[in-house]
Amino acid sequence: MPATSRTTSLRRAVAAVAALPLLVGALASCGYGSQAAQDTRAKAKGAKLSADEVRLGYFPNLTHATALVGDQEGIFQKELGGTQLKVSPFNAGPTEIEALNADSIDIGFIGPSPAINGFTKSKGKNLRIVGGSASGGVKLVVNPDKIKTVADVKGKKIATPQHGNTQDVAFLNWVSEQGWKVDPQSGKGDVSVVRTDNKVVPDAYRSGSIDGAWVPEPTASKLVSEGAKVLLDESSLWPDEKFVITNIIVSQKFLKEHPDVVEAVLRGSVRTNAWINANPGKAKASANARLKALTGKPLGDEVIDSAWPSIRFTDDPLAATLKAQAGHAVKAGLLEKPDLDGIYDLKPLNKVLKAEGKPAVADAGLGAE
Repeated sequence: MPATSRTTSLRRAVAAVAALPLLVGALASCGYGSQAAQDTRAKAKGAKLSADEVRLGYFPNLTHATALVGDQEGIFQKELGGTQLKVSPFNAGPTEIEALNADSIDIGFIGPSPAINGFTKSKGKNLRIVGGSASGGVKLVVNPDKIKTVADVKGKKIATPQHGNTQDVAFLNWVSEQGWKVDPQSGKGDVSVVRTDNKVVPDAYRSGSIDGAWVPEPTASKLVSEGAKVLLDESSLWPDEKFVITNIIVSQKFLKEHPDVVEAVLRGSVRTNAWINANPGKAKASANARLKALTGKPLGDEVIDSAWPSIRFTDDPLAATLKAQAGHAVKAGLLEKPDLDGIYDLKPLNKVLKAEGKPAVADAGLGAE
């Protein structure tokens, strides 16, 4: 089928069943966004930058709240002026990387592991990390009737969102530190790692097919609302309780051709984070409104109130922690030792930060020349 016909058919399918959130995930996994990809919170207005439009990808997760709020409040669009923002939701990092490689998006909010994989598999030619967005917001939540201590996790079935994604790497690394063995490909071993889409993790928990999950917010708090207990907050495993959970990436082609657009998106991100940190109540409501638009259903107060405090919104990409996460993936057997030289280009971000009166951020020696 020609690409144009295939795209048209997919869009018709989405329009016909837009109320089904799982379909959004199915389309995203094929490299397409949902019908919301053609929508935006604000219209282009004013002078146009060097591109007619910019296509932005992000997840319907609270760990991507910078994108949710910046889109919902029109902050990105304001900075872009006459350049139109187009958004595409995704449910997993590897599919977002595929979209970036296929020139379906230009910029994306994404976790560290898929960013590392995307950079190394292309031999450093397809993306750059240009900014940070969030730290934290990941927890190991378990069935308290089956798991009361860390030792009880052995022999149980624990979900992660996707093979090789950021939480999958973190959990496998943690399992290894307990002295347990798990095959990184099959997920079988002293613990059964069940790769399960975040959308269906609560149902899997209710059915008893998993005993817990190492997942980002709001999935962790959704499980807590089902009676699960937090056994571990991943932040507790990191120095200063900080580790990167969401980065901003851009295709190197787009960065080279449209640096002014990239700078505008980064300025929107910095200003969104400042607004979120100054107005947590309003920001929480804004993120929830965008989640409703994307998934058809907002989070309940109990879930979002539990999830929000565990996430820190930061412009700093926390590059040293990404380097550590790459080491975890190597240790887990999910990645050959990577060459990450050049994965960061923080010059546009530091230019924005300087203009905003904020300190520069570091690339841990992994910056592009």
